[in-house]
Amino acid sequence: MDKPKITAKDFFLWAGAMVTFYWSVIAFILLTFDYINYVFPNPLSYYPADPYQSGISYEMASIIVLLPLYMFLMKLIRGDISRDPSRKEIWVRRWALILTLFVAGIAMAVDLIMLLTTFLNGEALTTAFLLKVLVIFLIAAGVFMHFIADLKGYWDIYPLRKRYVGIGVAVLAVVTIVAGFFIVGTPAQARLARFDAQKVSDLQNIQSQVITYWQAKQKLPTVISDLDNSFSYGPVPTDSQSGEPYVYQVTGALSFKLCAKFNAQSRGNQNFTSQGPYYDSRFTNVPVPAGGKSMMQDNWQHDMGQVCFDRTIDPSFYPPLNKVQSS
Repeated sequence: MDKPKITAKDFFLWAGAMVTFYWSVIAFILLTFDYINYVFPNPLSYYPADPYQSGISYEMASIIVLLPLYMFLMKLIRGDISRDPSRKEIWVRRWALILTLFVAGIAMAVDLIMLLTTFLNGEALTTAFLLKVLVIFLIAAGVFMHFIADLKGYWDIYPLRKRYVGIGVAVLAVVTIVAGFFIVGTPAQARLARFDAQKVSDLQNIQSQVITYWQAKQKLPTVISDLDNSFSYGPVPTDSQSGEPYVYQVTGALSFKLCAKFNAQSRGNQNFTSQGPYYDSRFTNVPVPAGGKSMMQDNWQHDMGQVCFDRTIDPSFYPPLNKVQSS
């Protein structure tokens, strides 16, 4: 009996199915890891896990788009096989199934090796680490069992069981995605978090301008509009959400405070705005005063509502410009 010939349709259907499948599985694993990091934070980490800094939103979007697409492509493939059973014998199908079995087997082996290596080295088997090992093993084992059953024709004998497996996978994906909304928040909350990140960046910018003003004149600006001078790094930022200027108040010869109204409490490490929630490179051009330190070293954690940040200029860190130029 002649082997069935593969068509362009066969090749691209299976190629698309495998790409969407692998991508969905990887996104699911990474999403689960992010959940584990959030629930079981690393006690040695100086800053708590920040869901906005992780790829939770991207991973959720990948699953939402690619998993249904994979199921749709597999439905088309099964339709072709039902009309022409010889399509089960095409090489692209067998290669796709065998490759997936190989990858799943390697993943289980590497997973166990990492577990044993950590144990034999006497390192702490933390809850987060064990859960991640378990997640990879269960997913790899599930993929291996599913595809070897497909290769041996098990699902043809028990189609109802295959349907139950498909429903179980869909339910698991939905539950995982819904859990993400409880951690990251809704799109509306994400937008408010972006506004808060912008406000922190703006306050850093203003602080830098105030310090540069003091370095040039050895006195603090009386009002925020005094920063509109030749020493300014462009226009003084205003609150992009309300359109109002930020609050600036002199509290001493070398001290001042900056205030803004935030939509929510900061989560994780918001000191480092260049890597913080909803990073946007357009909002992170914070100037650094001459001879001084970065604004990122200051604390910018905040609660919800009106929050003020007290700052004191240390002349040893921020010397006057005439001393910087002469040194």
